[in-house]
Amino acid sequence: MTNYATISFTVVPVSSFVSHIRSKIRFTTLLIPLLFAGCRFYTASAPMAQYYYINPNKDLSTIGRTALVELNNESTYPQISADVTKALFQALQKKQVFGLTLVYQSDQQWRSLQLDLNPASPPNVPPAFTLEQLIAIRKALKCDAVLLGSVTEYQPFPHMTIGLRLKLIDLNDGQLLWALEQIWDTADKKTEYAIKNYFQCQIRSGFAPLREQLANVSSINFIKFVAYEVAETLKINR
Repeated sequence: MTNYATISFTVVPVSSFVSHIRSKIRFTTLLIPLLFAGCRFYTASAPMAQYYYINPNKDLSTIGRTALVELNNESTYPQISADVTKALFQALQKKQVFGLTLVYQSDQQWRSLQLDLNPASPPNVPPAFTLEQLIAIRKALKCDAVLLGSVTEYQPFPHMTIGLRLKLIDLNDGQLLWALEQIWDTADKKTEYAIKNYFQCQIRSGFAPLREQLANVSSINFIKFVAYEVAETLKINR
């Protein structure tokens, strides 16, 4: 006599099966945006910079073309001003607040102006340009505003530090449109967490431990982080 194995199974109503599949789809649909928006739960709404000024009576989006002049270098590292200027130019371009052109200190148009910029003046005080100088800058650089500044401090070790002083001047009336003075130091807790936020949300580096991330921060990435922080302070008044 032949023995047959007994097979048991459960009949699931079609409606229950469809409901189960839909619940899976809904869960996946909800999960995907949460994964991509994960950094939103971490990031702060404001940049880390402690001091920056925006003229409340000016709309940055109406400026027109702005000339970013290569930053002065007050540090002992000759290359740092060129590196920071390049990173700042790229970060500001991404914000698309105004048109931007880069002017090097060696450019003949800039050198011919022979301006006394007094970079050590307080951040909220614009350079005291005369009307003739404002007109000369506009004509030489073909712009409506000029962004000037200095790298006030830089050290790559034992912990990376960058200090900046920046001023955006309206060449129509000489008024200060925006200014910033700040020092970013990787030994500072606020800088640590701002870097972690930048790594997770801007360059998608994953969720490595904070100390591990800081150990892997190159000087180039640190400069890009600082430039990003600076650009985030530029807001359009509505």
